[in-house]
Amino acid sequence: MEEQSYIDLYKTHAETIKSKSSDILNAFRDEAFADFEKNGLPSPTSERYRYSDLKKSYGINYGLNINRLPIQINPSDIFRCDVPGIKSHLFYVVNDSFFLDKNAENLPKGVIICGLNEAAEKYPELVRKYYAKQAQKHNDPNVSFNMTFAQDGFFMYVPKNTEIAEPIQLINIMSGNADIMANSHNLIILEENAKAKLLVCDHSLKDFNFLSNRITEVFVGENATYEHYKLESTGEKHTNICNLLIEQQKSSNVLTNIITLHNGLTRNNIDICLMGEYAETKLCGMAIGNGCQKIDNATNIDHAVPNCTSNELFKYILDEKSKGTFFGRVLVRKDAQKTASFQTNKNMCLSADATMYTKPQLEIYADDVKCSHGATTGQLDENALFYLRSRGISEREAQLLLLQAFTADITENITVGALKDRVKMLVESRLRNEQPKCTACAICK
Repeated sequence: MEEQSYIDLYKTHAETIKSKSSDILNAFRDEAFADFEKNGLPSPTSERYRYSDLKKSYGINYGLNINRLPIQINPSDIFRCDVPGIKSHLFYVVNDSFFLDKNAENLPKGVIICGLNEAAEKYPELVRKYYAKQAQKHNDPNVSFNMTFAQDGFFMYVPKNTEIAEPIQLINIMSGNADIMANSHNLIILEENAKAKLLVCDHSLKDFNFLSNRITEVFVGENATYEHYKLESTGEKHTNICNLLIEQQKSSNVLTNIITLHNGLTRNNIDICLMGEYAETKLCGMAIGNGCQKIDNATNIDHAVPNCTSNELFKYILDEKSKGTFFGRVLVRKDAQKTASFQTNKNMCLSADATMYTKPQLEIYADDVKCSHGATTGQLDENALFYLRSRGISEREAQLLLLQAFTADITENITVGALKDRVKMLVESRLRNEQPKCTACAICK
């Protein structure tokens, strides 16, 4: 049983894990372990994981850095973001450890960016107020596992009436000379009227088996504006599990865009709770798969109060033997009158061996709402292909043009101009069956 090795590991090394982590993180550790010991790892017998068998990935004999040994690489030496004009503040998490750099020096007054464990030691009242507030409410085995073993992560705090004009860029790098597992916990807090944009890039540095399990808790205060972009370009031996948990207060505005360009097995759990009236959220996603890659997105948008709006759009392009899964749920609670919610999933299968599973859901308990949902799965339009080829365009280029048009409404939902242009370039490269690469980045070479 895969669970038993991790149960034994924690029972044997619990004191070591706690000694290398803050009291705030440790306060939830034993309870999370009890949940994990009781419920085990995610199983295909559960509805949310029917098409994602993660037990095989967890069953590999990974190394875990529970003793917090120093990072042996300098990520700034190997990662160089060459997106023209993006001017981002750059930070790193290598495996499961925040890497201290000098990028926090030019941030607006009052903004705090550091490792989560450091934040818990230096700003305990702030971290204690928010840490695990959302994670505790989610009955998910990956969340329990993460909170059992995570000892660090990324922390960002934006105080009231403060705007970070340039994007914050967080680079997650998996690296090692053996099979490695990393568990990290990110905490992001925007107070009233704050504004920030976060770009998360996932990379793998070597050809070993990696498993990363990351939780990101985001708290968006009243009238605050937050944009969250996640761009994955990892290896085929990488199992990437991401739990993004967002809570929005009154009149807040959130844009989330999740893009998977290259991977092994990816599971994104995205939960957004609209807790304050007139909150708006837009959730977008795109996945491009070939070979035997698997991309699984499970989303949940909870309309807890009246007068909120949500728009959700996910698109997949699958080729060869790749598999995609979309499990989307929108919940409109009894008191959430005047809700407007729209959910769409569109998929393109380019080969007979590609597989797509989709299950959009609406649960509505209010009677004065405007909601819709739908899903389509198909192939390229033969009439459109014929039209382009009749204009002298080759079949391959005609296919490429149609696929780029198919992804356009996802990339157009990127408000950072430099990033939008680079993502379009990376998407084109990926559609040509090339691994997306940044020209100045040692990781991509």
